[in-house]
Amino acid sequence: MLRVLTLSSLFPDASRPNFGVFVERQTLGLAAHPEVALKLVAPVGLPPWPLSRLGRYAPLSALPAHEEWKGVETWRPRFVNLPGTGGRFHARTLAARLGPLLARVRRDFAFDVIDASFFFPDGVAAAALGRRFGVPVSIKARGADIHHWGHSPSTGAHVIAAGAAADGLLAVSESMRADMVALGMDPEKIRVHRTGVDLDRFAPRDRLAAKAALGVTGPLVASVGALIPRKGHDIVIEAIAALPGVRLMIAGEGPERPKLAAQIARSGLGDRVTLMGSVAHGDLPGLLAAADVMALASSSEGLANAWVEALASGTPVVIPDAGGARELVTAPDHGRIVARTAPAFAAAISEILSEPPAPAAVRAGAAGFTWEANSAALYDHLSGLVRG
Repeated sequence: MLRVLTLSSLFPDASRPNFGVFVERQTLGLAAHPEVALKLVAPVGLPPWPLSRLGRYAPLSALPAHEEWKGVETWRPRFVNLPGTGGRFHARTLAARLGPLLARVRRDFAFDVIDASFFFPDGVAAAALGRRFGVPVSIKARGADIHHWGHSPSTGAHVIAAGAAADGLLAVSESMRADMVALGMDPEKIRVHRTGVDLDRFAPRDRLAAKAALGVTGPLVASVGALIPRKGHDIVIEAIAALPGVRLMIAGEGPERPKLAAQIARSGLGDRVTLMGSVAHGDLPGLLAAADVMALASSSEGLANAWVEALASGTPVVIPDAGGARELVTAPDHGRIVARTAPAFAAAISEILSEPPAPAAVRAGAAGFTWEANSAALYDHLSGLVRG
């Protein structure tokens, strides 16, 4: 058996069921492999007491330190995130907190490899812990962990050093791999490891019936992503303002909500643009199957899971040339890659609405993204590191 210790601060919990659902799905897939025994450490970063007990941190402080999460034994150790430091000390405090915990875990579970599912702070801490326990380390790059933390003056050097120290590296797309190489990481150590999609759940449906379930008639654009500046929801809202009769439904929550709500009101779009808030991942198939287009104006991505889920649902995408966009949109039926401007988005959405591609042709773009392939590739990668 391959004994895997998965480390991920990007992982769902009882208070955040949508947080890191794709890391969860990857982890559960690997745990189900017949030749794998897996334990999970999902650290929770909190500011010092008493801030850790206030506001949005209170539910995190109340999480159990140890539980079984969907059949996987899971530890949720707290580590200190010091506000105002730009993440400078996150990896150091995480590694200090995890050292004693992993020593205890290792007494009963002699893990063969540490699988860090996000580059910062997880991967940086994992590199130090791998040296301590004498086991190989794999680190996966997904997006902001390279594009933000890898270039930040406070943390970039730590990310680059972890990339050099790790025994193997994973990237969600060829574009992400190139970004890692540009930071100085060894291309020979980097394997592209694509996300998966549940092709049974995310599938074309009767679009009119799916719209009716949402109370929508007429053209519908969906957008799926956190309400943060990087996702560019303001650009898509501005594009919709130029498309009379088109509805936009945005699934996601975040600090940009007041700004976006003000933009919607100012533009007179209250009857056509809906901020849905956080939508359970299990409810996304209905939204994506109802939409005629999925539009997301991200400034940076690895390879967004929402893109793949949209194609699997038979819904073409309109996205900028960010991350692995060109690795997914490989035919006109899959959608359009456009400039990150409202006029470009409006033109592309209008073009697709006027000549919609067949759902089956759109779905073909997601055919290579399965969780079975994801699990098999991850097992091959990790077992190869252990064999040396």
